[in-house]
Amino acid sequence: MPIRQELLDLLARRALTEDAARPDAVARLHARGGRTAREHVADLVDPGSFVEYGRYVTAAQEGRRELDDLLDRTVADGIVGGLATIGGRQCAVLSYDYLVMAGTQGMRGHRKTDRLLDVVDRLALPTVFYAAGGGGRPGDTDIPLVSALDVTTFAAWARMSGRVPRIAVVDDNCFAGNAVVAGCADLVVATGRASLGMGGPAMIAGGGLGDVAAADVGPLEVMTANGVVDVVAEDDEVAEVAGRLLGYFLGPVADWTAPDPTPLRDAVPEGERTAYDVEPVVEGICDVGSVTVLRPAFAPELLTALGRVEGRTVGVLANDTRHMAGAITADAGDKAARFLQLCDAHGFPVVSLVDTPGMMVGPDAERTGLVRHTSRLLVAGAQLAVPLVGVVLRRAYGLGAQAMLGGGTHEPLLTVAWPGAHLGAMGLEGAVRLAMRRELEAIEDDEERERTVRELTAFARERSSALNVARHFEIDDVIDPAETRHVVARVVDAAARDGRLRGSGRSVDTW
Repeated sequence: MPIRQELLDLLARRALTEDAARPDAVARLHARGGRTAREHVADLVDPGSFVEYGRYVTAAQEGRRELDDLLDRTVADGIVGGLATIGGRQCAVLSYDYLVMAGTQGMRGHRKTDRLLDVVDRLALPTVFYAAGGGGRPGDTDIPLVSALDVTTFAAWARMSGRVPRIAVVDDNCFAGNAVVAGCADLVVATGRASLGMGGPAMIAGGGLGDVAAADVGPLEVMTANGVVDVVAEDDEVAEVAGRLLGYFLGPVADWTAPDPTPLRDAVPEGERTAYDVEPVVEGICDVGSVTVLRPAFAPELLTALGRVEGRTVGVLANDTRHMAGAITADAGDKAARFLQLCDAHGFPVVSLVDTPGMMVGPDAERTGLVRHTSRLLVAGAQLAVPLVGVVLRRAYGLGAQAMLGGGTHEPLLTVAWPGAHLGAMGLEGAVRLAMRRELEAIEDDEERERTVRELTAFARERSSALNVARHFEIDDVIDPAETRHVVARVVDAAARDGRLRGSGRSVDTW
């Protein structure tokens, strides 16, 4: 039986929307390391699962371009999007198309995006959005426009904060409206080719700020140091990284492997002045291969990571003593508060690994707005609806320790300490020098005075030991470090009596 003409017409028109219809443009993009929108989607989703919205849309420019030109050069009006599955679980994916006018946002493209975002919101589908592109596009003549400020895409995307998990991927220049898509997302993945900015070269020049190359507007090294980018991916790993991050939001997994817990017993050095890498501690608590560290180059004195414990997603906060001795700085307060909001919104239990001398102090620190920024961590912790488990690894001093524990040692569902830990209102030697200031000033001999400080500090150290603090019931237990994973898992199980934890759905600060 012959194929009907209308079906032949459909297949011909569909062929024009595929990458194969523009081989030269695709080759140029590949030559500079780029990937097409359809390649992004195909790399990410399960084969055959993609249901596309708005494939046949073209730019609203019939008043200035021929139809054949629109069909050839404005495919899908520069955005490919639809529903799919990743690892068999439902999600949505959108990708601006850099081959269509540098991935700029056209008016029909906005309508497509809004339509799909409405479906995403109704179904609460976790979403990956490939955001690279040049921002708003002038020249759409078919839709009467003056300011175009009534576009609803940005509000629709932002309104999902806390309710729909959203991962943004940036693998090329990403400016203006495209950058807002990235900035409003829960997590941002970027590659070495990325450059993010609220204005591209044309806008910068138009504002009288000089000529700046696109790659120099917001290069990756800047955007990792300042905390804009959460995770860096190699060009050929983007889909894997985006899928892994999205997976944390898709519920528990059945296939997991427990790590050997015994190395935790020696993970923290004796004494208080030796710095160490806390990431192996995180990996010793979480399932093997499940940990992803977020924003590692920003405020490195505080580690934030997503991982799994017995298949369930958890968020981990940890002081990193290699930086600022693990003190809570203004940037650390912002980083931690936003991370707690993310976990709370999406139902991730939080494990807080404490080894801090307290809040950063001093005139230089105060110039950073320390009082406000570090207080964000206390406010976020106090509002957590998800389980919080506190584990004091070595030092828990002052307000910094309280902030790491949601405001106090009895705010988490459980607060435990490792055997070598010490807890106090401030660093022990500093507490001695403050409390005994007059007595110490009365000792004229410098060596004797310092010897007295050492003796008093040793006494204070014994009094502040984890076992003595537990004897006074200021913490719940002192445990063998090798038991930490088991304890965390059992507390989370107790909190998730119906098998799942529901997030608060509250919006998450972009910062």
